[in-house]
Amino acid sequence: MPTNGLHQVLKIQFGLVNDTDRYLTAESFGFKVNASAPSLKRKQMWVLEPDPGQGTAVLFRSSHLGRYLSAEEDGRVACEAERPGRDCRFLVLPQPDGRWVLQSEPHGRFFGGTEDQLSCFATAITPAELWTVHLAIHPQAHLLSVSRRRYAHLCPQEDEIAADSNTPWGVDALVTLIFQNRQYCLKSCDSRYLRSDGRLVWEPEARARYTLEFKAGKLAFKDCDGRYLAPVGPAGTLRAGRNTRPGKDELFDLEESHPQVVLVAANHRYVSVRQGVNVSANQDEELDHETFLMQIDQETKKCTFYSSTGGYWTLVTHGGIQATATQVSANTMFEMEWRGRRVALKASNGRYVCMKKNGQLAAISDFVGEDEEFILKLINRPILVLRGLDGFVCHRRGSNQLDTNRSVYDVFHLSFSDGAYQIRGRGGGFWHTGSHGSVCSDGERAEDFLFEFRERGRLAIRARSGKYLRGGASGLLRADADAPAGVALWEY
Repeated sequence: MPTNGLHQVLKIQFGLVNDTDRYLTAESFGFKVNASAPSLKRKQMWVLEPDPGQGTAVLFRSSHLGRYLSAEEDGRVACEAERPGRDCRFLVLPQPDGRWVLQSEPHGRFFGGTEDQLSCFATAITPAELWTVHLAIHPQAHLLSVSRRRYAHLCPQEDEIAADSNTPWGVDALVTLIFQNRQYCLKSCDSRYLRSDGRLVWEPEARARYTLEFKAGKLAFKDCDGRYLAPVGPAGTLRAGRNTRPGKDELFDLEESHPQVVLVAANHRYVSVRQGVNVSANQDEELDHETFLMQIDQETKKCTFYSSTGGYWTLVTHGGIQATATQVSANTMFEMEWRGRRVALKASNGRYVCMKKNGQLAAISDFVGEDEEFILKLINRPILVLRGLDGFVCHRRGSNQLDTNRSVYDVFHLSFSDGAYQIRGRGGGFWHTGSHGSVCSDGERAEDFLFEFRERGRLAIRARSGKYLRGGASGLLRADADAPAGVALWEY
C-alpha cells in the first residue's frame, strides 16, 4: 500500500495536569510558566522530544511557543529557550498511579508547585510534583503494533481486539481513547472497552483503564498491575503480557484515521471495484470493495479516493474512472460539490462524474442531474468525537445544551439515513435545533444533519435551517453560521 500520506503517525501533543487539576501553561509574556489553567487549550499543549545526546533525558517543547522548558540550578523555570540546552533536559519518572515526576537531569531536583509558584527545586516528591498526562490529539485513531507492524481491529467472532491486519480498513480498525480518572481506556468501534485480560466489557472498570507511557516517540499502555498491553499469540490478541517494562512488543503508534466512505449512485447500487479496475455502481451490499478511503488536499480542498485493491481513482482515456493509480496526481483529484443530501464530483477534465447506463463511472457530464449525484456515507465513525477551535464538544452540566470549549469530550453515536446523519448523545437523546439557533441533546425524535467534508480531518455540519453548527465566544454549540469555515469546522 503506497504511503502518499495514508499512514501518518500522529504527533503526540499532551497537557500536564498537576495535583490541583490545573494545566502547565507556557505564557508568551516573559516566557513564564504557571499551572493556573483549568482546561487544555493551545498554551497548555506540549510535545515530548528525545534528548539529541541520545541519553535517557527528554525535552519538553511548548506547541504554542516552539520553545523549550528549562530549569536553572536555583530552581527557576521558564519556557524561553529556542534551542535545547543543558538546563532543558528532564528525566520522566513514572509513578505507580501512572502520574509523572519530572526531574532536572543536570541538577537532580523535582519540578512542581501550584499557580504561578512553579519551581524545580524540590528534593523530595510530594503531591505538588505529580503530573497527569492528558493527550491533546484527537482521540480517534488507528493503533499500530510497532513489533508486528500490524493494525489493531475488532474481531467480532472472537470477541477480541487483535493486531493482525495489514491495513486499517473498515470500521473495525477504529480505536477511541477515553480519558477517565486520569487514565485512558481503549474503546472499540462497538463502544466496548478493552480489559487487560483481552476481554471486551461495556463499562470502563479498573482493569480496562491504563496509564500512558512514552518511549522513543511511541506509546505504551500500563494496566493496574503494572503490566503492559501487547499483541499475544499467533492472532495478535491485545492483552496485558508478563512484562513490567515496555519493550518493542509493548509499543504502539497512533495513526491518523482518515474518513472511509461508501457511495451510492442513482441506480441505488454501491460504487465498487469488485469486478475489476473500472469503478462502477453495480453492487447491492457494502463490503471492502465498496469502501474507499477519502483524503482531502489541504491546499486545493480536492479529494482522492483510495480503494481496498490498492489504487486511487484516476481519470483515464475518454473520461473513464479506474482505481489503478499508485500515486496522487492531478488526475486522481476530484472537486466535491455539496448538494444537500447528495454530492457531485468534478474530475480534472472539468467535467462531472456520472453513472453510465452500464453502471460504470465516467467524467463526461457538463451539468449535474440525477446520474451525477451520489449519496456519500461515512462508515468509520459509528461513534463520534468533535473538536473545534476552542476545544471538544461535551454535554453542559445540568443542561440539555452542548459546550464547545472543553478539554474533555463526550462520545456521540451516529446513524445514517438517505444522505443525512442523526446524532445521539448521553442517555439516548438526539441532537436537535431549538429556537434562535440553539442545539440541544435531549430530543425524542432524530433530526437530520448534513455532513460536508470540507478540509482534511475537518467537516461542517449543516442543520435543517441551512445554517452550520459553530462554536464561539459563548462556548455553546449553535446552528447559526452562514459559511462552513473557521468556528464552523470540526475535527472528527
